[in-house]
Amino acid sequence: MKKVSVFVDVQNIYYTVRQTFKCHFNYNAFLSEITRNRELVKAFAYAIDKRDNKQMKFQKIIESLGFEIKLKPFIQRSDGSAKGDWDVGITIDILDYAKKSDIIVLASGDGDFDLLVNKIIKEYNIEVEVYGVTDLTATSLIDSATRFIPIRGTLLLTD
Repeated sequence: MKKVSVFVDVQNIYYTVRQTFKCHFNYNAFLSEITRNRELVKAFAYAIDKRDNKQMKFQKIIESLGFEIKLKPFIQRSDGSAKGDWDVGITIDILDYAKKSDIIVLASGDGDFDLLVNKIIKEYNIEVEVYGVTDLTATSLIDSATRFIPIRGTLLLTD
């Protein structure tokens, strides 16, 4: 079986799914899909920590599915803008796990990851699958992936 490592940009997936489909991402179906006939090395979910009850409940749910949650504090700037970016942390972890994996799965639509995806495909000779909302995923990221899988159908949690 091929070894797979999973990296979810929680904020990106949350907002793109909500904006497009007005529902939530189905982490359980996602993990089941990407681990079918594969050995899971590690699954990470990267989020911003606002310390509210709804978010903490969500974190417990995805931890129970097998994700390791990595949190950064939510930073509210004096001008009203907010900061909470995991791009560098996700990149470092993917570079580390590319050495231990046959397949990297990245759930994000952020075009900043296209350079990383190109690098690990070329240097580690592994596959990179990108999951994202089609209309809100950067074309450069789609083009750099070995395979792009649109988030839809069973990957959506409808009420």
